[in-house]
Amino acid sequence: MKKLKPTLLFILLFSLLGILLMTITKPSRFLSTSISATSGIVSNLNNELLEYVNPEKPTHDHSSIYYKRFYISKFKLGDQAIKATFSSPMVIANGDELTVSGYQKDSGFQVLAYKNQTQKMSHHENWLVLAVGALFFFAVAIGLLNSEIVSEGELVPKLFLFGFTVVAVYMGYRALLIREAIKLIS
Repeated sequence: MKKLKPTLLFILLFSLLGILLMTITKPSRFLSTSISATSGIVSNLNNELLEYVNPEKPTHDHSSIYYKRFYISKFKLGDQAIKATFSSPMVIANGDELTVSGYQKDSGFQVLAYKNQTQKMSHHENWLVLAVGALFFFAVAIGLLNSEIVSEGELVPKLFLFGFTVVAVYMGYRALLIREAIKLIS
């Protein structure tokens, strides 16, 4: 019980620090990926569905819980090639006036948030869920850090500690990217 109170205090302190950083500082200052926004008219729209099927899916059960779907939209915005991957289909059509924000990736522009002026709607992935997930993974890492197994020098718990920390940092980073992209299209 004595180890639990400092751990909870530590997690609470880092949570408050994270909230403070996300509300005060501009994430693009310390993020290596440059977030930018671009606008134009949609042309050459191509919508695709990428579907992953859980290998443990029974052959007779076609329930949606066994599928993970990603909706991919590829199009041109002016002269720029745009690629957007979301968990729900983009609401756009050829000829729509669109503002997208995201970052340059490989040969195209990866969209994190968009605003369709023609259809008067906008969409982005939920950055708050990612931030909460990052805090959860960070809390698990802190819990592992305080465990006796890690302090005894065992390799496997240290690998788990490293893995949970990396996942927490990535999820927090991704949440900040999406948050910055939303601000650019507002």
